[in-house]
Amino acid sequence: MDNFFTIRFRRNTAQRFKQFSKKISSTYSDSMEMILNFFEWHGFLPSEKFEKSVGKEIFKNRKRTEALISIIRDIEKSQTRPTTAMLELLFEHSPQKKSRQAPLQIDTPKNDPEGDAFFQKIEEAIVLEREHTNLKRALNQQKTEFVALLDKVQLVKSGFGKPRLQLDMTPEDFEQLKQRTKKQ
Repeated sequence: MDNFFTIRFRRNTAQRFKQFSKKISSTYSDSMEMILNFFEWHGFLPSEKFEKSVGKEIFKNRKRTEALISIIRDIEKSQTRPTTAMLELLFEHSPQKKSRQAPLQIDTPKNDPEGDAFFQKIEEAIVLEREHTNLKRALNQQKTEFVALLDKVQLVKSGFGKPRLQLDMTPEDFEQLKQRTKKQ
């Protein structure tokens, strides 16, 4: 239990404190602690007028705000405006697209053996890439199933003979695994 200490106050001051304490806290000690923390945290002195201390804080905040505004204006002048100006110049000098300009068409002969061979090679490469992707996917699935199977294998030591491996799996699960492996 906390040690208490007695302080003497005038009767009317003590009554005011009791009324005020009921508003802000459940105990007188907590109320006094909150009051002292408030004054210490904000740097207010009870002997000074409250308006002067608050005025000082407002003045400090105003200076900080003005400093931030000047930093933002400097960024705007040195970074944003030049970048915007460069982009505008870039777009001004870019070729304008005519509203009814026909799309650009490349004239190619109808029977171009080089072009046909090129497109055939591209199609073959796409098919090979798909097969490669499917094989990688199947391999990853096989690896996952194999790791799961290995996790179900346990080493069993017997009193007689060599230790042996035991598969902890139901026969139905084992048959399903066999069927999936045969399909692939």
